[in-house]
Amino acid sequence: MTTKEDARARLTELQDLLNHHNHQYHVLDDPQIADQEYDQLFKELLDLEEAYPALAMPDSPSQRIGGTPLPQFNPAPHRLPMLSLENGFQDSDLDKFQERLQRFLNSLAPITYMAEPKLDGLAVEIIYQQGVMVLGATRGDGKTGEDITANLRTIPSIPLRLKDHDQAPDLLEVRGEVFMPFADFKKLNSQQLAAGDAAFANPRNAAAGALRQLDSKITAKRSMEFCCYGVADPAALSCSSQAEVLNRLQKFGFKVNSHIECCQDMAQVKKHYNHLLEIRSTLSYDIDGMVVKVNELELQRRLGAKARSPRWAIAQKFPAIQSITRLEDVEFQVGRTGAVTPVAILQPVNIGGAVVQRASLHNEDEIIRKDLRIGDQVLVGRAGDVIPEVVKAIVADRTGQERAIHFPESCPECGQTLHRPEEEKVRRCINSNCPAQLVRSLGHFTSKAGLDIEGLGKKAMEQLHNQGLIAAIPDIYRLTEEQLAPLEGWAEKSATNAVKSIKQSLNPTLPRLLAALGIRYIGETISQLLADHYGDLASLRQATKEELLEIEGIGPQAATSLSEYFAEQENSAMLDQLLSLGLKVKQAPKEQTQLPLAGLNFLFTGSLTLLSRNEAKVRVKELGGRVASSISKKVTHVVAGEKAGSKLTKAQDMGIEILEEEKFQQLLNQG
Repeated sequence: MTTKEDARARLTELQDLLNHHNHQYHVLDDPQIADQEYDQLFKELLDLEEAYPALAMPDSPSQRIGGTPLPQFNPAPHRLPMLSLENGFQDSDLDKFQERLQRFLNSLAPITYMAEPKLDGLAVEIIYQQGVMVLGATRGDGKTGEDITANLRTIPSIPLRLKDHDQAPDLLEVRGEVFMPFADFKKLNSQQLAAGDAAFANPRNAAAGALRQLDSKITAKRSMEFCCYGVADPAALSCSSQAEVLNRLQKFGFKVNSHIECCQDMAQVKKHYNHLLEIRSTLSYDIDGMVVKVNELELQRRLGAKARSPRWAIAQKFPAIQSITRLEDVEFQVGRTGAVTPVAILQPVNIGGAVVQRASLHNEDEIIRKDLRIGDQVLVGRAGDVIPEVVKAIVADRTGQERAIHFPESCPECGQTLHRPEEEKVRRCINSNCPAQLVRSLGHFTSKAGLDIEGLGKKAMEQLHNQGLIAAIPDIYRLTEEQLAPLEGWAEKSATNAVKSIKQSLNPTLPRLLAALGIRYIGETISQLLADHYGDLASLRQATKEELLEIEGIGPQAATSLSEYFAEQENSAMLDQLLSLGLKVKQAPKEQTQLPLAGLNFLFTGSLTLLSRNEAKVRVKELGGRVASSISKKVTHVVAGEKAGSKLTKAQDMGIEILEEEKFQQLLNQG
């Protein structure tokens, strides 16, 4: 008779055996036992865990088969943001990338790069504590993802316990891509069709659908793979390069793509890009480009990140997959800022697994440049393999029946005369009461790019506006379950959830609120600058154009747009209504007051030699200081480099402390 201690010992032995063979098969592609023998070992493990459920461990191979369905996914904040990558499409984009690096680092010293295939899948983060997988999450918005731990555990190439885990740090946050190989995608679609279900458009959609299953047993039946590409905090591994990081992750049991290449210069990077483009069609999985990273981790640290992407990496995308179809018509859409955009109506065509029927033509100049006509046969691609784009007309196929595209002189929605400022490429409707602008502004406010109010997507907002329930943003916060539940497509539960989400949105951060309001020229980066500088909505509403221009990173367009927005009586009344309805903007955290340069405001003039001006500004901000773009009484220090200009003279006249570069460097080092 098997005792509990005997069962514990055998379970440990089976777990080690199965994890070893799983790694050999799914990561190294080098199986050492037959499938039947593996299945027998796995069945023995399941039988023992069923007999002794208390002995089942979270890193047991039995976790691969899925567990009890979840009611929903819980939010999973990332300790360090999962940023997106800047895209490049031409050789010149790689050259410009290198030039930006050299300019920021203020050095022409050689830079080595790591070039890695860009897998077309879903980015995830997997967290290990003491070598055991404890959590797995989607990228989400970069700051917070969804907890899909149960689903990720079913993927055989993700180790549940790290190999050589005694060599791993206590906390390891591994990042990589989950994807579905072509053969498994084809098999899944055959099963979908046989069951009378719709086929997936492409492997990425299939993988996304599998990872977002609430029932992990369904996920377990859909064959997917995981390839790691890095960690959240390389310092945790005490490595000096990206190549070392990937090598260490391989030793921990992760799969690393076999087509990575360490390149000594940009010429080698371009050569490897062309190689990947050449072999793309022979691979068993889809790649849509190549990721180029600065290999040296110390340089990565110095380069840091912008609002959305790291400075030290770029995704060089492959040319779009293209097809020829007919341009049947052109529609003109009015956006939330009044911009009128021409949209091509195309004869439906399948491009890279997605049916394309519409594509933006951007503006009037673009139509003229490409000489497009209604009835043309046109070459259509998906820019970055995602966004549909009309590349050109097939002029040789013209029959003479094609018609010119005439841009409207008046707004297609309200009839107001359109205006095109000399410095802009788009025509605009300047009627603030234009219904199209209003509906799109409402939809933007509730969208993921705005306050992300669940249940109030674009179609729902159009419906509520057409029903007369919403005429302006504050009306959103007056909606009741009794109003929503009887509407077509709604029910009591969806109405309850929507009202709950509306109430939750009343406490946004200042950058999130600014993004939701959709003020022209006020993007994510500028919103964060404003929040860091003013801290609260009330202070920001009182800011003058001149005060805004003193903030480093705020240009004339943004300053003018923002000051005019808050000065507009209608906008001011709308914000007052939101505040009366319970809007409470979260205050910016005051953590920077503890940093060594907190309360100091630096202005740079002249050329620096020890580091670039951009890096100097980043270092100041990291240490809690602020950076000004013009002389004012708020400036506390002027850093004067070579050939300092009139700003230095003004600063001296105003009695502002002047720092030469070496003294400034000493100040940074003390911080």
